[in-house]
This record gives sequence, structure tokens and C-alpha cells, in this order.
Amino acid sequence: MRKPLYVIGLAILINSCASTKPVKQSSTNTKTNQPTKTATPKTPQPAAAKPTIKSESGYDFYKVNIADASKNDNTISYGSIVSANPNGYKVVKSFFPAVAQNFRQKYIILHYTALDDDKSVTVLTQQSVSSHYLVNSHSDREIYQLVDENKRSYHAGVSSWRNDTSLNDTSIGIEIVNAGYKVDSSGIKIFPEFDNHQIKKVGALVKDIADRYMIPPTNILAHSDIAPTRKQDPGPKFPWKQLYEDYQIGMWYDAPVKDGFLSQTTPENFAMQSGNSEFIYSYQLALKKLGYGLEASGRVDDATKKTIEAFQYHFRPENYDGVMDAESWAILQALNQKYAAK
Repeated sequence: MRKPLYVIGLAILINSCASTKPVKQSSTNTKTNQPTKTATPKTPQPAAAKPTIKSESGYDFYKVNIADASKNDNTISYGSIVSANPNGYKVVKSFFPAVAQNFRQKYIILHYTALDDDKSVTVLTQQSVSSHYLVNSHSDREIYQLVDENKRSYHAGVSSWRNDTSLNDTSIGIEIVNAGYKVDSSGIKIFPEFDNHQIKKVGALVKDIADRYMIPPTNILAHSDIAPTRKQDPGPKFPWKQLYEDYQIGMWYDAPVKDGFLSQTTPENFAMQSGNSEFIYSYQLALKKLGYGLEASGRVDDATKKTIEAFQYHFRPENYDGVMDAESWAILQALNQKYAAK
């Protein structure tokens, strides 16, 4: 009996030793008293090939626009840079500018002052209204700047266009010296003409602003477009078509497309449907689609009439009676086809 027990015990011992991992011996060359190395934090390096910031008289300027116009909301700072000056610290612009930013300036709104030159300057600089620019009535080469483009001026008031409201926050206001309308004995608004040299100033000014801030045609508007129930300026005498053709700014319809819509009905058929609530509802929706702040109801209320009137000031100035006739309806459809909301 002893012999079998001896054999079993020996087998267990051999198996146990075979499964044990050998222990590494310490090297005889181990160094002692070596200093511990601490990793030095790395400062990120500025991205290569960025346009440089220029300094003039203690102010920094960055006058390069490297935005992606196709995105329409990814723009780079342009112009003077306003920076903090924290006590005891230095603000550096080694990594300026970040790509994730956009312009405050999304709209250009055109007005008339309904005052002469001197009164326009006084009111717009000394009272509770203002604009970024004032175009005088003189045949000179001057345009008055009244407010920094980076600041809000008080020109739009209660306003809306498409999905935006309170457009003072996002617009540049341009006032034009013009006497404004008078009402004749039959109650019709009579608007004075603008001088051609004023239109040239406005065209050059709007073109410059629109190009720098990539403002699309749909966002170059009349005060009456963004506040149709209470404003008429700059009125039907303002030549929107001329600015579109001569300066490629603002909206205008394509005549062949308008004519195509106009040919789809006859004067008799249009007269029959014009009072129909479904048709009223459809053109109210079309006005809202273009950008006007009008709620569709199927009824011709005061807001609807004034909105149609504002639309006609801009796009059908030959007749601004506030009635949706066949010509106005064709123009509205052509505009919505050309400037579909994105």
C-alpha cells in the first residue's frame, strides 16, 4: 500500500511544479537615484496659412472673408476686432479666428426718412431712432454713416421675415432722404420720386454690404416688407427692378415665368375665383411662404390688404391698391418658384 501512495504523491508534486511560471530575477544593472521625468505640456500650434491680423494705431483688424457661401451660416470675422483687456493678463490672437461663427448682419432694410436732409440727420442722430447709413439728397459722393455695422441701430421696430423677428438684431438699416407720401382727395397715397444719384448711392452701398456679409437676395427688403401693416417706405417709387438689373441685388421675378402663370387663367375665371375663401387662403399662404408675416385665414382682412399693398410696392408698383389681381398673383407665384425657402 505504501508504494502506490508514494507514486501518487510524486505525480502531484511533479504536476504542481510544472505549472508554476518562473520568476524573473532582478537585473544587476538597475540604476538608482535617477530623477523622474515630467512631461512638458505642449501649447497647440496655430493653424498654418491663416491670413494675418493687422494692427493699426493700437487696434487689430482682420479684413479677410474666407466663408463658405454654400453653407450661408459659416463665416469668418471681417473688420475691426473688439477684444477684452483683463487686468493682469494678455489676450492673444494666435488662434484667431474660429470657424464656428457667423455674422450678425443677415438683412439689409431700406427706408425713406419722410424728412428733408437737415431734419433727417437730426432725428437719426439725436432721437430714439437711428440707421447705420443715411443717403442724402445731394448730388455729391457722400453717404453718412451713423452707427457701426457691428452694433444694432433702431430702424426696423416690430418686424418679421420668414422665420426671423425683431430684425434690428440682425439687419443693417439704410435711410434715404425722401419726403414720403401724401394722400390725395380720393384717399390714394401719392409717393415722390427718388433722385437718380440717390439710387446710384444706394446701389453701390447695398452691393458692398451684401457682398461682404453674403446677404442673399431674399434678405434685401423694404421696411414695408417686414412691417406691412404699419409701414409704407420706401414705397412704390423705389426702383427695385433697376437695382436688380444694374447691381444684381435684391429679388425680382423672371418675366417669362410670370407670363406662364398669367396664361393659366382668363380675366373672367380669375374674377370668379378671386372672392373664393379657398383662393384667398392660397394666396395668403403664398405671401407667407415668400416671407411676409401674414397668417392665412381665408378672409380679406385689414392685414391681408396691407400686406398685398406692401407686396405691390415692391414687385408691382404700377398698381398698389391692395387687391390681389391676376398680375399680382402671377408675380407672387413666379417669385416663390425662384426664391423657394431653404
